[in-house]
Amino acid sequence: MKPKLLIVEDDQSLRTQLKWALTQDYEVLFAGDRPSGLKALQREHPPVVVLDLGLPPHPDGVEEGFLALTEYLQNDPRVKVIVVTGHGETEHALQAIGQGAYDFFCKPFNTDELTVVLNRAFNLSRLEREHRELQEQLHHESFEGMLGTSPQIQQIFTAIRKVATTDVPVLITGESGTGKELAARAIHRQSARKTGPFVVINCGAIPETLLESELFGHEKGAFTGAHIQRRGRIEAAEAGTLFLDEIGELSTPLQVKLLRFLQEHKIERIGGRKEITVDARVLAATNRELQKATADGDFREDLYYRIGVVVIPMPPLREREGDIELLATALLHRYAAENNRKISSFTAPALRAILTHSWSGNVRELENRIKRAVIMAEGSKLTPQDLELALPHAKYESLSLREAREALEKDLIQRSLTRNKGNITRTAAELGISRPTLYELMEKLGIGRGGQKT
Repeated sequence: MKPKLLIVEDDQSLRTQLKWALTQDYEVLFAGDRPSGLKALQREHPPVVVLDLGLPPHPDGVEEGFLALTEYLQNDPRVKVIVVTGHGETEHALQAIGQGAYDFFCKPFNTDELTVVLNRAFNLSRLEREHRELQEQLHHESFEGMLGTSPQIQQIFTAIRKVATTDVPVLITGESGTGKELAARAIHRQSARKTGPFVVINCGAIPETLLESELFGHEKGAFTGAHIQRRGRIEAAEAGTLFLDEIGELSTPLQVKLLRFLQEHKIERIGGRKEITVDARVLAATNRELQKATADGDFREDLYYRIGVVVIPMPPLREREGDIELLATALLHRYAAENNRKISSFTAPALRAILTHSWSGNVRELENRIKRAVIMAEGSKLTPQDLELALPHAKYESLSLREAREALEKDLIQRSLTRNKGNITRTAAELGISRPTLYELMEKLGIGRGGQKT
């Protein structure tokens, strides 16, 4: 469909000229005075209006044109109004710009110049509309900074809303990059503690020798270098939420101290003898299988059940039906705006590469690839090369049919074994084959149980 263009002009010869010049590219609508122009605007909703300032009943003045400009913008603040003035009347044009007109041109006009101005106005209107639609889409499809419409992520949103109204500890599990910290922040912001602090500590990023002090604080002189008294992260979370990321990395002695805090809500600083009561909710996250770690003796069972009163498993990106394209588009628009890059979309091959990629790093990997691509891309659309993603069939193009089939089988089996951590039963079920068939294929293709080639 051609975009609609409303021309408010009472000169019949000029209207005929404009019609011949513009009807190939636009659906041209005409009005001869201010009231009929307003009716056409309300009825047809054109994104761009060409408005002659000299309109009846005072075609030799500009008062009626300025009234029309005001009315049209009040009716639709987003419409792009291009005013037409007589030669040498640029002061009127500048006044119109000051009152909200998009641009102007003077009579007699040059058709090529008018076409350029119109193209620019329509392009800007389209970009603004797309931006509004994206913002509306994100508003309806996002929750506390998390975006998605898949049943898998909607279940997470529902779980967060439920646990946020309580004060029980929550364990958030999932692969790296699935948004565990975002989920924890969402729980905090939805809770009665939202005005309190949200304190984060990554238990796997701080050396064990320093982690106890970071968590519980220390008294002056408690150890070499402790020149002042220092509150720990637990105390800093008073009346708020403490988020323990990668809790599976805690040493056994720290697990014992944390368990005591969870049971009694009291701590002692290192080197201190005074018990300190702390009112803080504890949320934890891990990408480890804590149940297995508990069975292996690496994680205390009593602590596991204390922190995991409610467990929220974050789904990997590859299992979130329909969310990958939505997330990719939202991230593209965000980073294009942040970096002032005129990149509008993905090429068709890039979108195919995005949808077929395994995304082992989940949302974090998707975010990093798009951010880098937006900064480094040369064109107005992102390509597979910009994203450093190869199309899934590219590596098979130089192979024979038999070689390609074996390579594809090997790739699928290795990926499935890796996802299922070498579990043959789950891998066979995922691939839709029997266990004996899977064993035969693994032996034929030289694949070990961990997914690696033997």
